[in-house]
Amino acid sequence: MARSPSPSLDTFVAALQSDKRVVHVERSPARRARFASLADPLSETVMGIIPDQGLWSHQAESIDHIRAGRSVAIATGTASGKSLCFQLPIAEAIAAGPLPATALLLFPTKALAQDQLRSLTALNVPGLVAATHDGDSSPEARKWTRTHANVLLTNPEMLHMSMLPVHANWGTFFKRLRYVVIDELHMLRGMFGSNVAQVLRRLRRICAHYGSDPVFIFTSATIGDPAALASTLCGLPVESVIDDGSPRGERLFVLWDPDGINDGTEEEPRSVSSSRDTAEIMGALVKDNHRTIAFCRSRKGTELVTADVKRRLSKRLSPTVRSYRGGYLTTERREIEKELFDGTLRGVVATTALELGIDVGGLDACILNGFPGTIASMWQQVGRAGRASQQSLAVLVAGDDQLDQWFVHNPTELFQRSPEPAVINIANPYVLNPHLACAAFELPLTDADEVWWPDVLDDSIRDLVQNDILKIRQPTDRAGLGAVWAGRGRPANGIGLRSANANEFRIATTDGSIIGTVDGSRAFRLVHPGSIYLHQGTAWKVTELDIDDHVAIVEPHDGGEYTQPRAVTDIRILTTDAERPIGAADLCLGTVEVETTVIGYRRFDTFTREQLGTHDLLLPSSRLVTRGFWYVIGDHVTSAAGLGPAELPGALHAAEHAGIGILPLFAICDRWDVGGVSTPYLPETGAATIVIHDAFPGGAGVAELGFAAADRHLPATLEVIESCACANGCPSCIQSPKCGNGNEPLDKAAAVSLLQAMLSR
Repeated sequence: MARSPSPSLDTFVAALQSDKRVVHVERSPARRARFASLADPLSETVMGIIPDQGLWSHQAESIDHIRAGRSVAIATGTASGKSLCFQLPIAEAIAAGPLPATALLLFPTKALAQDQLRSLTALNVPGLVAATHDGDSSPEARKWTRTHANVLLTNPEMLHMSMLPVHANWGTFFKRLRYVVIDELHMLRGMFGSNVAQVLRRLRRICAHYGSDPVFIFTSATIGDPAALASTLCGLPVESVIDDGSPRGERLFVLWDPDGINDGTEEEPRSVSSSRDTAEIMGALVKDNHRTIAFCRSRKGTELVTADVKRRLSKRLSPTVRSYRGGYLTTERREIEKELFDGTLRGVVATTALELGIDVGGLDACILNGFPGTIASMWQQVGRAGRASQQSLAVLVAGDDQLDQWFVHNPTELFQRSPEPAVINIANPYVLNPHLACAAFELPLTDADEVWWPDVLDDSIRDLVQNDILKIRQPTDRAGLGAVWAGRGRPANGIGLRSANANEFRIATTDGSIIGTVDGSRAFRLVHPGSIYLHQGTAWKVTELDIDDHVAIVEPHDGGEYTQPRAVTDIRILTTDAERPIGAADLCLGTVEVETTVIGYRRFDTFTREQLGTHDLLLPSSRLVTRGFWYVIGDHVTSAAGLGPAELPGALHAAEHAGIGILPLFAICDRWDVGGVSTPYLPETGAATIVIHDAFPGGAGVAELGFAAADRHLPATLEVIESCACANGCPSCIQSPKCGNGNEPLDKAAAVSLLQAMLSR
């Protein structure tokens, strides 16, 4: 579809600036490309792959590291040509012959693997045979791939479940393995990243068994300290490439607060909606002929915004806007992608399914319906527009939670803040021990394996043997005693890489179809009888929870209501590993035990948030041993804050909620990855205490980051409460959607006094 001339984005933004909802406009200038040459020229066979204009500086830097045998983490912007950084060395290694090298490429989604397969095939490199290996592959296709492919595109789950346990079938591939590519490094955080780190150690161990030592290549959106995360994941030194030499067009970035139109003079608060405002802005852009993508946080939100945009457009323009999300048939997604590429569509409303590195062509504008949770994801989504180096527009429409409101009213922090680091915990025994069982199934574990799991191997093997998971026997092909798998079947079958351990509940329909899984430590909160469970945006109602068989039976639900568990929580500090003063309070880090009893749940209307009913439950308590950090608040602090016994519980509870809500400022995590408990008196500390802890058994590393960032975390917690214009507390400051106590008691003014006293202000 030919595009008629349209008003410039400058004109569009100038018209917006009279709207009271526009909080800030940031203008980032265009950036010219910087080129560089390789330290050593590539072989003649692959020289033709280099673009006519040459290599951008970060591409040349990355390729030099890779060809020299150094593992590398490439964290540059969208459309910066990261794929070429690994395609060229792979093509050169394969074309060298006579026994071509192999390469293993791991992607988080099938769509990305298919996209890369097309790109690799188009290179037409002699001898390069690329193939995908995933859950959609037939047995015949998998057999052909093992025999013929030298570039394998798969995902961490397939490596874990169907390659490493039968490594002998892949012996030739592992023997020649030269490069391992891990795409979307920033997604490998928390429990998923901790599991993948163990899978990569098992991979390196199998490669060593066959005589290879591959170079690891990580690609990522911009994150804090990518080399540190990559090194922790693979257990090798990793070089960092973060100086982006690619060109970029000018970018205009608008911060939009739906509540900004309410200047406080109205008697009744105005009904605000980030989804409605997103549709309003997108409709205006489409009318002005600016091709636009909008990102929503859920499937349902995607459909609602799409319908709203269409209502705002003429019959001629309405068909040019479509939604894109998980759950669509592959043919539907490919059709939408094709219409994006050829210009048929003027707008698409998507979930994060389009956040990752699929190149969707010349989009002019990107709207974020709510802050996506991390700086890294924000720039990844914004980067969907302007990929052809043209001028582009980004609009962040703030939601009503703490992070959204904090950022739109602190624009300098949003645009100049260093990206958050992502963390994993490779010492978590709930993750480590199951993977050691997998390793013992693959090859007997001996003292020589200390190189892959230093400082933790002996103790873990002892625990596994004592629990009859491993047994000791004399291996026939390796020196010394070896620990081997003592059970039946493959231990890998019992480990989901995105959960903490095998003690998880399956979520299934009455006919046995599996909808998903949930970790056992969170099952009673998320899938108790009567709960509404959202899986990738689709609503299900739990009709039965079988505790013995670890399964929740669900039926489809229209999503017109949601549930919130009512719970009582007790916490006990097991160990204190570090402590230091912070202001007038004390800060500690250690291991905690959280005991939670879900006693009932509330039902709410999804659209009006009106409470529809309260129901009681009789469930056993759940016990979680994890990592946490906590603030110890002595009597002198509460006295300085002027808080008595009546005000203190509400002050502590409000500060806890705000602290959890703002924590993603300092670590790539989600508020659902952490929990909290506050109490006027904790026996282990002898004082009022606020505890923030990882929500996964053993911890995912977030507590350690929180402890390290407390000098910034505590002032930010105070600021998010102080700066909120509400009178008594709201979702933008102290209310939490996951509170088991129904957001009671909460005292905003008392929380401000408490935090000021803690900071000695």
